[in-house]
Amino acid sequence: MKKTTGRPQPFGAAVEGSRVNFAVQVRAGKTCELLLYRKGRKSPQISYDMPEEEGIGEVRFLAVEEINPEQYEYNFLIDGKVTVDPFVRELTGRETFGKRKESSEHAVRGKLVRPEYDWKGDARLGLPWNDVVAYSLHVRGFTKHSSSKVPHKGTYQGVIEKIPYLKELGINQIQCMPVYEFEECTKTKVNYWGYGPAYYFAPKEAYASGNSAVRELKDMIRECHSAGIEVVLEMPFTAEISAHTAVECLRFYMLEYHVDGFVINPYSVPWEILSADPLLKAVKLMRKDDAFQNIMRRFLKGDENMVNDVMWALWHNSSVDGKCNYITTQTGFTMWDLVSYDWKHNEDNGENNTDGPDYNYSWNCGAEGPSRKKAVMALRNSQVRNAFQLLLTAQGTPCILAGDEFFNSQKGNNNVYCQDNETGWVDWSRLKTDDSLFRYVKELIAFRRKHPCMHQAKELKGLDQTACGLPDVSYHGENAWQVNAGVPSRQLGVMYSGSGVNDDDCFAAYNMHWEPHPFALPSPGKGKEWLAASIPGQGILETPACLENQQRMEIAGRSIALLVSRKKEKPASTGRKKKAKQPARTECAAEAEKESVKKGGEEKKS
Repeated sequence: MKKTTGRPQPFGAAVEGSRVNFAVQVRAGKTCELLLYRKGRKSPQISYDMPEEEGIGEVRFLAVEEINPEQYEYNFLIDGKVTVDPFVRELTGRETFGKRKESSEHAVRGKLVRPEYDWKGDARLGLPWNDVVAYSLHVRGFTKHSSSKVPHKGTYQGVIEKIPYLKELGINQIQCMPVYEFEECTKTKVNYWGYGPAYYFAPKEAYASGNSAVRELKDMIRECHSAGIEVVLEMPFTAEISAHTAVECLRFYMLEYHVDGFVINPYSVPWEILSADPLLKAVKLMRKDDAFQNIMRRFLKGDENMVNDVMWALWHNSSVDGKCNYITTQTGFTMWDLVSYDWKHNEDNGENNTDGPDYNYSWNCGAEGPSRKKAVMALRNSQVRNAFQLLLTAQGTPCILAGDEFFNSQKGNNNVYCQDNETGWVDWSRLKTDDSLFRYVKELIAFRRKHPCMHQAKELKGLDQTACGLPDVSYHGENAWQVNAGVPSRQLGVMYSGSGVNDDDCFAAYNMHWEPHPFALPSPGKGKEWLAASIPGQGILETPACLENQQRMEIAGRSIALLVSRKKEKPASTGRKKKAKQPARTECAAEAEKESVKKGGEEKKS
């Protein structure tokens, strides 16, 4: 092993066979040494001086040849202080989540990571924004609960073991909360979520089931891609990070890990810099925005003066500004808690319930917290289904919070940042107890995917862009083509034309008032008729049901109905004799006649 001339780029430790290049930023006037540890030893075996005069600017660098990377670990000694490389690719000494590291300054070190990995031909999926149905999860909390029934709980491998479940639900993108190496052991609490200062270039060692977080994160991404699922990483950089470093970090995960996109905090890193980067144009850049969430939560619980905002939320296109649609996310209530609590219950966080969002736009449906009242529970079930319909019938890219599809609860805690326990973990036992909501959400996702008019690639204009006689999107109410957007109104009808996307027309009737309301149905066009695709409270129908009244329908309070258009069926010829020309019966009329005959027969029997 010998020291030789190195390169100032890239930062960190770059392994090239039996040669490793080291580069680190050090301010002028400070001393710097490279410390090399024999694996398993508590103190450095050898150190190499990195003098300022041999560097360039504030970068010190050197290379070590004839070294076996698997047998060594490293740190830097900067101005007499042992320092972990800010660009370290993988750490050792943090293998157990929540366990405080040894007091020794040499306990945490950088691994020397070889770049070789068998991707088996993998590449980023590049799914169109409008085809994505995303799912937000915490890698540890997603499978850590005993009810998850996976062999490798709380790990990257645990996510792999849940891929069949995600595919069955209809998910084709997962958005992972921080998977980089953060310090979870604070003075008083556990930093469960992972926000704050971190070694951003290193995947979290405690999320690995074996001895290589690098390999297992790549395994997770490769297996997700193989199943048609994109992987997006949440990267909420702190304000201290430079824009240059943030860009380098995202490029690194894009190129080294085949990551499909990132959720960024635009207040830490200027959005304009990220979106202008030529390499990052190959991935999806997203930013959290609670506009859709707050609008839909307020509409859901029946707030007045929301119709105009709801119209915007329904047609807004995520690809324009990278803002996904979500009604629940890790910050705030779960979907079940949203309809079960009027206010937050964060007492277990130890901050006198002062932490977490104060304004949740939630409604407990008549009782705070757990309830045995049938009316309360029925209303909560209905409201959760309404929430999923609002989310999955909007044009933007929807994102579901893990566990919401089977009533997962955090007991009213809307800020589980420090709850590395059953409060913060997804409780899969609720799915085993009652899978009705899971099946309902699965049907909604399938319906959305089946109808391109519900998730169009281009932002809608409210214009007849295909000369079909219908605008791409139109709004209705008690009267067709007219919206009552006044303060008291809580109903809205929306028709999406399928003309430009080779689809049927679809109509969604939203009534968030507690009273029933009539809706006038716009004509779907010559030779077409409306069929009911869903029945409030019963989900999507396998075979759309006929509407006897093609002009009007009444929607019960706090309900949503979905309609699809179909061509009218012409009656089959039954004889050779020429008959007087009769109006063609619609499919709906035929169904109504069958039902009448059936009822008549039953009456005769009685």
